[in-house]
Amino acid sequence: MTGTGIAALVAAGALLLLVGVAVGRRVERRGPGPDLDLGTPVERATFHTLHTASLAAPPLRAGLTEDTARKASRRLRSLLGTEALCLTDRVSVLAWDGPGLDHHEHRVMVKVAEMLDSGRSQSVETECEVLECPLRWAVIAPLTGEEGVLGALVAYGSRESAVLVRAATEVARWVSVQLELAELDRSRTRLIEAEIRALRAQISPHFIFNSLAAIASFVRTDPERARELLLEFADFTRYSFRRHGEFTTLADELRSIEQYLALAGARFGDRLLVTLQIAPEVLPVALPFLCLQPLVENAVKHGLEDSPDECRVIIAARDAGAEAMVTIEDDGVGMDPGVLRRLLAGEHGGSAGIGLSNVDDRLRQVYGDEYGLVIETGVGAGMKITVRIPKYCAGVHSGPSRRPR
Repeated sequence: MTGTGIAALVAAGALLLLVGVAVGRRVERRGPGPDLDLGTPVERATFHTLHTASLAAPPLRAGLTEDTARKASRRLRSLLGTEALCLTDRVSVLAWDGPGLDHHEHRVMVKVAEMLDSGRSQSVETECEVLECPLRWAVIAPLTGEEGVLGALVAYGSRESAVLVRAATEVARWVSVQLELAELDRSRTRLIEAEIRALRAQISPHFIFNSLAAIASFVRTDPERARELLLEFADFTRYSFRRHGEFTTLADELRSIEQYLALAGARFGDRLLVTLQIAPEVLPVALPFLCLQPLVENAVKHGLEDSPDECRVIIAARDAGAEAMVTIEDDGVGMDPGVLRRLLAGEHGGSAGIGLSNVDDRLRQVYGDEYGLVIETGVGAGMKITVRIPKYCAGVHSGPSRRPR
């Protein structure tokens, strides 16, 4: 388990222990009612705490902004049972839930500035001069991330309370874990985008030149085919350089592969023999963008560019229960297994190494280490690559499909 995961468990446990007590007291005061079937007061308090925390977590996982703070502050105030609660960044109040904003906003940022200097929670008198204001005491707890203190959680009470100090501090730690997870999500997205850019860089000027040269060769002899190939080329490049979504559908990825093979076929002619065996039921399955296309490009390169002989490429996608099983097989020159291992470890240069290791890394990042590429090959024995794709995986979903031409 990662350090962030352990921190999340610790924060969640502390949250239950400290906040559950306060909530349990409120439940007991309500007395018997229609929710008796939920169990004892402690069980009901635990359920309430977990439910409220689960509602506050999603906006916080998007980072600390005015919008996310506004959505989370009401839940956090309910969690602590305080008169008022606010979330701040380092310079201003992002969200306020409860009374007192009109005359406490400036005061609280002065106190937050003092907390930022120390980086530790503080319990202070508000020194409010409004007699009817219930906000007499405040606990200011830091909200932290990978880059240090991001802001503060400020919980207001009518009197000094050691329980509130501990509870607010632990809730702030739990909020900080959510913000750290948000930062990790953003880092992961940036990493995936960088990896996709690396794959796009492999669509070399050499490939573009050869594709356009092949199209040009048909302009006079077969203008209709030239037109069709030009449309295939436009769709292929549009898909490869799209800017929305890190996931796609198997149907869209296979359509892009068909376009690539059409362009390769125009160049290599009868030397390229392609067989597609696709089960329709797996076409809607979501998978990482540009996950299969580099593998097909690798098969064509090693089957045709590195050999004067014809090459057969077989692409199959079948239903395997909870998974879709995709295989890409060629009868080309193959590869030494030792060289392949170095390629997958990123120890060998070249576009083939970048493509294979990139796809293998992204599959493992998204689905886990057990979903890396399975490659069978040998010198002169061709290559078979197997990709297992779970049909359902949290966080994996494709955007809108491309419109057919």
